[in-house]
Amino acid sequence: MGRISGPLHDVAGDAGHHDHPPRMGFFTDTSVCIGCKACEVACKEWNAIPEDGLTFTGMSYDNTQGLSADTWRHVAFIEQRRPVEPPEDYAGVDVLGMAADGAAADFRWLMASDVCKHCTHAACLDVCPTGALFRTEFGTVVVQEDVCNGCGYCVPACPYGVIDQRKDDGRAWKCTMCYDRIGDGLEPACAKACPTESIQFGPLDELRERAAARVERLHADGVPEARLYGADPDDGVGGDGAFFLLLDEPEVYGLPPAPVVTTRDLPSMWRHAGAAALTLIGGVTAAYLAGRKR
Repeated sequence: MGRISGPLHDVAGDAGHHDHPPRMGFFTDTSVCIGCKACEVACKEWNAIPEDGLTFTGMSYDNTQGLSADTWRHVAFIEQRRPVEPPEDYAGVDVLGMAADGAAADFRWLMASDVCKHCTHAACLDVCPTGALFRTEFGTVVVQEDVCNGCGYCVPACPYGVIDQRKDDGRAWKCTMCYDRIGDGLEPACAKACPTESIQFGPLDELRERAAARVERLHADGVPEARLYGADPDDGVGGDGAFFLLLDEPEVYGLPPAPVVTTRDLPSMWRHAGAAALTLIGGVTAAYLAGRKR
């Protein structure tokens, strides 16, 4: 096992890959997502993912509800109602008419295609006892379903709640970033199908530069709430291999505001457990020797 916390420049090298290609990733720009769900369909078709119910919640137009073993790309539909600034002078303004027309509030859709984050420090990988989860030469995290024993340790380990077990066989499943496609020089199916280039695929360093420039452009265009999520190598997971441009707080999109790799404190926990065990052994030994002397 390599490092499990803190900034890590070369995740593939840390995993034992030598002379590997650059780390690849996703940049999802939610500001241009139109909610078409082409990414969901392409992901299912390419990866032969089972149908997952298509159940409407009654709360939005979303019919897949979230990421799961059978939904590796999920397009969230978030309807927001925000107050409109009132006019400075109400003279001649039909206030009752404005209210009847719904003009007292501004509605907007926030649409975002969520996916596995392929974390720099992936707790799911750290806790897997069989090696079913592994780090590829592209820096992504993949599940080998034929090696997975269905223990489920990876599910609570993920700080994003991404990885899930399939009910019919108990094995864990999640996005592979189309490992089979990128190994042949192709882009993942979701990015290929996206009509607005909301989902962008490429070398992670290049994507981060492109994303930073996009945020600056949006700020200059009067969208001060634009921000990046998961792009910072100094965050609690060492930065994500799949990061996002958001137009509101992460919680609005169902994302944790400050994710931390759940295995970060394992070394200190083992040290403390070892010290406690030695102390216990020492106490038992001392008591035994004292008894022998009596």
